[in-house]
Amino acid sequence: MAVPKYNEMYKPFLEALKDGKQHTLKDIIKYIVKYFDLTESDISELLPSGRQTVFRNRIGWARTYLKKSGLIGSPKRAEFIITNTGKDAISDRTVVIDNNYLMRFEGFQRFVNHDLGTVDTQNETQCDKDTPDDIFERAFQEINDNLADEILSEVMKISPTSFEQMAIDLLHKMGYGAFENSGRTTAVTGDEGIDGIIMEDRLGFSLIYIQAKKWDSQSTVGRPELQNFVGAIAGKGGKGLFVTTAKFSKQAIEYAKHQHIILIDGVKLAKLMIEHNFGVRVKKTFEIKAVDSDLFNDYM
Repeated sequence: MAVPKYNEMYKPFLEALKDGKQHTLKDIIKYIVKYFDLTESDISELLPSGRQTVFRNRIGWARTYLKKSGLIGSPKRAEFIITNTGKDAISDRTVVIDNNYLMRFEGFQRFVNHDLGTVDTQNETQCDKDTPDDIFERAFQEINDNLADEILSEVMKISPTSFEQMAIDLLHKMGYGAFENSGRTTAVTGDEGIDGIIMEDRLGFSLIYIQAKKWDSQSTVGRPELQNFVGAIAGKGGKGLFVTTAKFSKQAIEYAKHQHIILIDGVKLAKLMIEHNFGVRVKKTFEIKAVDSDLFNDYM
């Protein structure tokens, strides 16, 4: 199943503490994972930034909101205990513990209205849907999606030969072909379907043969094109990489898996360029900070 929203974790978080004893966050997480029957894949899903899992992020916000509301306390770092207010909340089966419920508590009101900006409690769906991190991550993803579209538009303006060289240069930026001039494009004619060659390791023991095709982004590379490429590199003792601004058909993708050919379509190409700062520049930097537990451990 999909990772539950942070507000959906309020109740099981409190239930994990209903015995009135102190419990570690690790124990609470185990309880919530079992409560929702989450798989390893569910709890490993990353936020768009790739720096934290969705599950741990939402657990963190559920903990923060319950603590600000006074439903739980934290006598020791990373250990929690239910308060009398929290016990009242889970003992009343008519109560739905959501953000509207938490708004009856002054601490939560002060936190969301002053620290995070005014929350419209009449819009329960939106209020419960988004944490501040959710909003930031979604905006981050939208910015990168738009940037990827812009990158592909720029790539489509260059010549096919320049595209071949650009693919080589990108792979250099990613760490391939470490020697100077180790990456090279082949002659425009007579390349037998090979548009470039790079070194996988520093000494050049392993070569990667590249085919780079600048096609319309809405067109599709089919299996026959890959079969021709496989035939071109057969017996050369290297690996194959097919880079294109277009898409790959399902048949092409399946064929590439069996032939151990790596495919990079237009979308993946743009994402790699963003990831490795190739053809893009940093416009603005935001730092999202968290508590350094190691430092505070030194003072325990």
